[in-house]
Amino acid sequence: MDAASTNQRALDTFLRGVERRALRMAELASGNRDDALDLVQDAMCAFVRNYAAKPQAEWAPLFHRVLDSRLNDFHRRRTVRSRWLAVFDRKSGDDDAPDPVEQAQDLQDPGPLMRLAGSEAGKALDVALKALPLRQRQAFLLRMWEGFDVATTAQVMQCSEGSVKTHTSRALVALRRMLEDHR
Repeated sequence: MDAASTNQRALDTFLRGVERRALRMAELASGNRDDALDLVQDAMCAFVRNYAAKPQAEWAPLFHRVLDSRLNDFHRRRTVRSRWLAVFDRKSGDDDAPDPVEQAQDLQDPGPLMRLAGSEAGKALDVALKALPLRQRQAFLLRMWEGFDVATTAQVMQCSEGSVKTHTSRALVALRRMLEDHR
């Protein structure tokens, strides 16, 4: 077996291993499963294109850096788009008429964490994670869920180690407060 096919197998294994957690992180950040799927796919393609030749030990932080960049870009685009839509979204006529889109049932899949937990505590955790500010959620998920150390998390988030510690600490305090009833 040649080195190229060995590297390809290792890369496939790595991407399969990180896929679900990355999807969940993107889903929490975007609030939409379809957007999350697009973000993860885009991050994986960019990672393979730019970093597949790097040593395997560097893949996890590099992939999460790419995913983090995609999530930040997504939020920037959403902010700009919402500003423009606010300018052009002038309702005319009957303002009291119900909006059929707003009344439509959300058929979105709750995600793997919710299916796994399925309990009230799991639902509360999902709500609490979504309620965290973006940087706190990123630091918490990278440190606690991905198991990255402070230095690697700082590298992924492109901030200082002190910021990682602060964001993680604040996230833990907020989660404890929001999940008090589920201890």
